Amino acid sequence: MEGLEAAARKGNVGGRPSVMDDDKLAVARARYAKGESVTAIAKGLGIHRATLYRHLAESA
Repeated sequence: MEGLEAAARKGNVGGRPSVMDDDKLAVARARYAKGESVTAIAKGLGIHRATLYRHLAESA
């Protein structure tokens, strides 16, 4: 635990990096606003539908 706390103080964050960056999210939002299906958007961006749903919900 001390090692994790020391890493956190240095600014290191554990876990897997997100596949969604700000550019991908902006594209996904625009396509979703035009009425495109979540499945089609996810395939086009190369991500899973659940990932897209999660990020769209977080940004709303």
